[in-house]
Amino acid sequence: QVQLVESGGGLAQAGGSLRLSCAASGRTFRLYTMGWFRQAPGKEREFVAAMSWRGGRTDYADSVKGRFTISRDSAKNTVYLQMNSLKPEDTAVYSCAATPSDSDYYTETPYNYWGQGTQVTVSS
Repeated sequence: QVQLVESGGGLAQAGGSLRLSCAASGRTFRLYTMGWFRQAPGKEREFVAAMSWRGGRTDYADSVKGRFTISRDSAKNTVYLQMNSLKPEDTAVYSCAATPSDSDYYTETPYNYWGQGTQVTVSS
């Protein structure tokens, strides 16, 4: 079992930065690929970024590439999403998730565990 708790959301101005954290419980955290997804009002939840447990490979959605950075601190069982150069279209509820897959992590289906989500609002 893995429990995930996000924090760090809030209000930012366009061009600003926020860092989201996702604290995980469970001794097997290091064996899970960690992903970030977001859902804006009236839209489907979409993939944002992921870091695989095998080798630490990272992948990003095209819309955030070059602006967002995913990282993890295994000693703290925490994964982070550093969000820079924020845009109003980044406004959404951001959720972290965990999957044992180290390759199929771009969609929701492989993820076994989800956090409750944290709101990010970017004003223009």
